[in-house]
Amino acid sequence: MGVCSRSEAFRKKCLSAEEAVGRIRSGQRVFIGTGCALPRTLVRELIRQSPRLADVEIIHLPGRGILPFSRIAEESQGDRFTLRSFFSGSAARGGFSKNRRFLSPVPLSAVPRLFHKRLLTLHVALIQVSPPDEEGWMSLGISVDVTLAAARAAELVIAQVNPRMPRVGGQGVIHVDEVDILVEQTEELITLKGPPVVELARAIGRQAAPLIEDGATLHLGLGIVPQTAPWALEGKKDLGIHTSFLNDAALHLFRMGVITNRFKETYPGKTVACGAIGSRELFDFLDRNPLVEFHPADQVCDPLLIAKHARMVAVHEATAVDLTGQVRFEASAVAPYSGTLEVLDFLQGAAAAERGISIFLLPSTERGGKRSRILARLNKGLVGTTGGEVHFVVTEFGAAHLFGKTIEERALALIGIAHPDFRASLFDQAKALGLLGRERTFLSAYNRVYPQWLEEERTVAGQSVFFRPVKPSDERLIQEHFYQMDPEDVAARFFQEKTIFPRRDLTGLVPVDYENEMTLVAVLGPPGFERVIGVGAYFRLSRINAVEAAFSVLKPWQRKGIGTVLLQKLALAAERQGVSAFMVYTRPQNLGMIRLFQKMPHPVTTTYEEDLLLLSCRLDENP
Repeated sequence: MGVCSRSEAFRKKCLSAEEAVGRIRSGQRVFIGTGCALPRTLVRELIRQSPRLADVEIIHLPGRGILPFSRIAEESQGDRFTLRSFFSGSAARGGFSKNRRFLSPVPLSAVPRLFHKRLLTLHVALIQVSPPDEEGWMSLGISVDVTLAAARAAELVIAQVNPRMPRVGGQGVIHVDEVDILVEQTEELITLKGPPVVELARAIGRQAAPLIEDGATLHLGLGIVPQTAPWALEGKKDLGIHTSFLNDAALHLFRMGVITNRFKETYPGKTVACGAIGSRELFDFLDRNPLVEFHPADQVCDPLLIAKHARMVAVHEATAVDLTGQVRFEASAVAPYSGTLEVLDFLQGAAAAERGISIFLLPSTERGGKRSRILARLNKGLVGTTGGEVHFVVTEFGAAHLFGKTIEERALALIGIAHPDFRASLFDQAKALGLLGRERTFLSAYNRVYPQWLEEERTVAGQSVFFRPVKPSDERLIQEHFYQMDPEDVAARFFQEKTIFPRRDLTGLVPVDYENEMTLVAVLGPPGFERVIGVGAYFRLSRINAVEAAFSVLKPWQRKGIGTVLLQKLALAAERQGVSAFMVYTRPQNLGMIRLFQKMPHPVTTTYEEDLLLLSCRLDENP
């Protein structure tokens, strides 16, 4: 039974689309429901009736359904329609660039306040709802965001009643008594098919996955990369979701069983958002799902509420990053719902959270690999955020930690995750701009691809220790490690007494080419603020196809297996490079090194060379 057939009270509110839109007058300000909940029947009728209207201002969030209004505004030189599009970002691409004059830079959390306080008078709101329940309550379904505030503030509310709209829990309901006109029309909602999961996105996701700990709460932006990268999160446990707009990536995470919301500090056990943009499959999943709640944007995107999640992780897509950490983010014709509105809200919220982080994902290149997305410097007008709140930038080549780092450390880290074809040029530009010291020279090692396969997390003495290859940005960490060593361990490692460890002495340790040179570190602490407790390194002796290795472990961590793991991983890396022999020099009294090398799964040969002991084994022989 249709809503207009239920009672006389309902029938009085029911009009055709033509009659309903006919109530709109010239000079009025009209809000149009957002995203996939855009009331298409009402919008089509408004466009059809546009010749009779003048100076109507359309209030909306970015999306494809609004494009006809921008065309009419352009063709009529603003005489029929003008637009006010709430937006955040650089707006440098496609239709957003051409229509930049219509953009209103406001964070998503602040938009409802414009309506609540009547700072922006709304004469009409065109929205889309589900049919009412027995009590007369209709669900805003997949678009609570700013729509609820608009509907309650508008002088005239016209609702398209569509049985295809899912009923979603939370605050996104409106009573029939709050609506002035009902237009019954069954039609499919706008859907946005998720982008294909290409290997590039998987690679970026694999680089980002170690940054997301079990029990974290996720915000997933709507760019192409954040929607596909979560496929790399399989194996994570007890993740939660507190995000602006749910998408099909979140649906995939649900089906993988990694979303429980168990450790969320707000709305525990519930996935919280202010809307959804995605497939019909996603909308069906949301319908009457007791584990999902949608709330208004001024609540969901409030940085203070976001910050209550101790392990908040805000994931967004960047279109470009410069070597100081400034980020450009924007919607495009390919991804019009890129979640630019809420970026600043979630950046601030994650930065204020106890252990929160923000991650920007981007492919290292664009235009078929012809242009780097990591740039020496962004043009002033193209900056989305100055980078102070940005914790990590991730490409398919690795993760660069920026938060709390100097400009030089940022530049080195970002050059290290740029496409190898552009690293030398970026290095030279960085020196020219004063971002790197003049004494630095570009080494071939900077062009090598980081071997993520060597990463591993282990529990040692009750603490989480992360083993990984060294990165060019680790210079200071290696120096600090050596300065923390006992003098006798320094003498055993370097065969001489040393009290200073200048950067020039780190040649061969960092950076390395991961082939003829390899350095592995064992670290404690969160990514970006790690402390090195162990170092294992080798360099290749090409003449005899062997590697010579050296190790150091801080005194409190000795005899706990740190050296063993470093040795095993170095040996595995050497074997992959086709190395025939593995060897170390040590002093005869260094019993710890001797015991460590005896753990090699190959026969060990011991010989003396003057006052040093040479331990070696053949990697090309079976154990």
